[in-house]
Amino acid sequence: MTYFLVTFAIMLAVIVLMAIGVMFGRRAIKGSCGGLNSGSCVCVEKCDKRKKLEAEQASLQQP
Repeated sequence: MTYFLVTFAIMLAVIVLMAIGVMFGRRAIKGSCGGLNSGSCVCVEKCDKRKKLEAEQASLQQP
């Protein structure tokens, strides 16, 4: 029972610390170059996968 209570207390502390971080408006975690498929890439140098995707999109847009 002691192990359960210690584990529960640690997990509760972690959850409380994460909640405090959200309340203080910490910046959201951002993805890599691919992101959430929103189309915006903030990388300085684009990865090969992103270059290929943009080339395919450009070829589809041309008549």
